[in-house]
Amino acid sequence: MKPINPIALELGPIQIHWYGVIIGVGIVLALMLAIRESKRLGLDPDIFSDLLLYAIPIAIISARIYYVVFEWDYYAQNPGDIIKIWNGGIAIHGALIGAVITTIVFAKLKKVSFWVLADIAAPSLLVGQAIGRWGNFMNQEAHGGPVTREFLEGLYLPEFIIDQMNINGVYYHPTFLYESLWNILGLVLLLLLRKVNPKRGEIFLSYVIWYSVGRYFIEGLRTDSLMLTETLRIAQVISIVLVLVAVAIVIYRRFGMKAKAQYTDISV
Repeated sequence: MKPINPIALELGPIQIHWYGVIIGVGIVLALMLAIRESKRLGLDPDIFSDLLLYAIPIAIISARIYYVVFEWDYYAQNPGDIIKIWNGGIAIHGALIGAVITTIVFAKLKKVSFWVLADIAAPSLLVGQAIGRWGNFMNQEAHGGPVTREFLEGLYLPEFIIDQMNINGVYYHPTFLYESLWNILGLVLLLLLRKVNPKRGEIFLSYVIWYSVGRYFIEGLRTDSLMLTETLRIAQVISIVLVLVAVAIVIYRRFGMKAKAQYTDISV
């Protein structure tokens, strides 16, 4: 069976790629989830629509900057390629950094707690990431090392996934799928965490911890990692740092500053 065509639609010289379509679907569903929760908590639901107008372009730019910085040896010799984002080369950690900074500034301008927005958005982030990884599947990218067909069949995967993981006659780990499933499981856990009404900020920080733990192990399987040294993968180093920082913030806010506000205390 031939690989799935990464181009969904061609309109003359215009090509619409499945990657973009899937990312778009992920953003829409993530926004819908955030708006629904905003309404339930009595927060202006339009606040997330307004936030996305700034967060999406800034996240894309920061994701590109992040990638270029860690691939500077190439881009220093080919500066004209820096803007060629359509050729690939964005990093989720860079996007998250840009999105968080944008949300901090946005929250100050709107006079809303950053933690309120972050807690509501955390499950939405997992929705977007879980769906977005299927864009990598369509492009046959962000996969792991070589495996046998028997290994993939042993995972009881549908035939279309097994066939798509066959790249030039070699089968590869479907790391896109591992991360997508990890994110879906994380989504379930965060939605359950909402029901116990934790301290403000802890849903978002739980997202950071959950995603980072999964990313650390999955990144070790990938073949396209950005490298800090010959043996250190940048995503794994960042994941460790994020887990430590998130845990430290939870401990500090619980016992140091003795935060009283709960998740549902929107007006506090």
